[in-house]
Amino acid sequence: MKILLNQMMVFRKGKAEKLSVLIENGRIVSLFKNAPDLSDAHVIELKNGTLFPGFVDVHVHLREPGFSYKETIAAGTRAAARGGFTAVCPMPNLKPVPDSPANLRPQLDLIRRDAVVHVHPYGAITVGEKGETLADLEGLASQVVAFSDDGKGVQDPAKMKKAMHRAKALGKLIVAHCEDESLVGGGYIHDGAYAKAHGHRGNPSASEWKQVERDLALVAETGCAYHVCHVSTKESVDLIRQAKRDGLDVTCETTPHYLVLNDSLLQEDGRFKMNPPIRSEADRQALLAGILDGTVDMVATDHAPHAAQEKAGGLEKSLNGIVGLETAFPVLYTELVLPGILTLEKLVELMHTNPARRFGIGGDLEEGAPADLTVFDLSASYPVRAEDFLSLGKSSPFTGRTVFGKCLLTLSGGEIAWQAEGGNQG
Repeated sequence: MKILLNQMMVFRKGKAEKLSVLIENGRIVSLFKNAPDLSDAHVIELKNGTLFPGFVDVHVHLREPGFSYKETIAAGTRAAARGGFTAVCPMPNLKPVPDSPANLRPQLDLIRRDAVVHVHPYGAITVGEKGETLADLEGLASQVVAFSDDGKGVQDPAKMKKAMHRAKALGKLIVAHCEDESLVGGGYIHDGAYAKAHGHRGNPSASEWKQVERDLALVAETGCAYHVCHVSTKESVDLIRQAKRDGLDVTCETTPHYLVLNDSLLQEDGRFKMNPPIRSEADRQALLAGILDGTVDMVATDHAPHAAQEKAGGLEKSLNGIVGLETAFPVLYTELVLPGILTLEKLVELMHTNPARRFGIGGDLEEGAPADLTVFDLSASYPVRAEDFLSLGKSSPFTGRTVFGKCLLTLSGGEIAWQAEGGNQG
């Protein structure tokens, strides 16, 4: 079937211009200023729409197999599509943990059956993510996007060094959740002013940056391609900046909540609890500076849904994790682009171009490329409401905020993965 996206603003190469986009057999056939008469095409006209390349999220939790009461691949990928994402990479803290081809197979079967966007799973670094025995990296390599034990840092440096050597030989990234468990000290929010004022146990910044420091030294030894998950501290930014200056093959991500919130905005509510925790204003500013100078390469959501009762224990007793697929672009557009802190071009780099290049997934907006596209009405404003989420998880620190940027349409491989109600079609 041919699809014609008729006369809308198309954002590519750093600027927007009014074009029509013809799609056939899952690919972009042509982009042109004046649409010809295409009576055999399914015409979609979206007033006020701006078309972007589909966003890529390299850090999500889809919870299947093993924890479908929290999220399913079907619900999680629908949420991704509603957020403008056409490719997501789910982390391996599942049951079974994908630490061998046999244990990966149930996840691949569910993806093939239920996913409405492209899903590129991770393989675990260690068996069961226990940090003891290396997983079957060779057996997994052709079927996974990279290796990670996300949810836990690999505590043993010798194990991490061995994993890096093997990943390098396989041409795969090591994607690290950096957390030195000996330094956490039972803390569950940032060890800052809010924790002290409200009697909470603080998680110090060193629990993150000390393991970043350790891993970067191992990267220098091994030459492994390395990516740091959910960076939250100013010290981590400084270490990664220096590693890049030293020529190491290193990238990193941060998340919308670390870029928009600081610990002075915490509330006694589980929707403000995640790991790493929301940190200080100085950390937030360092992350923004890192984005502007290229140290921080991309934004991921760390979308981590839980059942309602698992988030009902306040800051102390709730499980770590919030949802983010459906709010990432509108929150960052509203809080960073509209005030002039970031350009729209930079936001697209963070959410599409850089993750797509680093992880080798997703294409650009050009003829012949896969039709992985999303359309937003940048002028539409609305309140973030948990009850509107397509994700089974409803816990978000952005609930109640008014944001700009409503997703009207997402195409994954030329198929409609999400379409908002309304909009003219012919």
